[in-house]
Amino acid sequence: QVQLVESGGGLVQAGGSLRLSCAASGRTFNALGWFRQAPGKEREFVTAITWSKGSTLYADSVKGRFTISRDNAKNTVYLQMNSLKPEDTAVYYCAGDWNYCADIGCYTREYNYDFWGQGTQVTVSS
Repeated sequence: QVQLVESGGGLVQAGGSLRLSCAASGRTFNALGWFRQAPGKEREFVTAITWSKGSTLYADSVKGRFTISRDNAKNTVYLQMNSLKPEDTAVYYCAGDWNYCADIGCYTREYNYDFWGQGTQVTVSS
């Protein structure tokens, strides 16, 4: 059974930090990404990492504040979020893509992902 289980969400004050985890099981993914959806807004790309090379890409809105990493032994991807802002408030979703993309930019597009986690709420208070 394929699963992506997110954890680590919560409530934090602006300027604070949180670390999200996404534990993958049941399938090997070529890349794992994080997306987020704020109330009343469309889901948007946050960051992604390829499993084999560890190549990463980030949305401009989180560059320099968020860091994605992976632990191959634990089959887990982490999202370290620092200097959080109220506009980072959203449900954060982990997504897995088991197809190879020649252009890493494809991992910014949610329709390329094959499997999604349930999401974890992140709330940043001002």
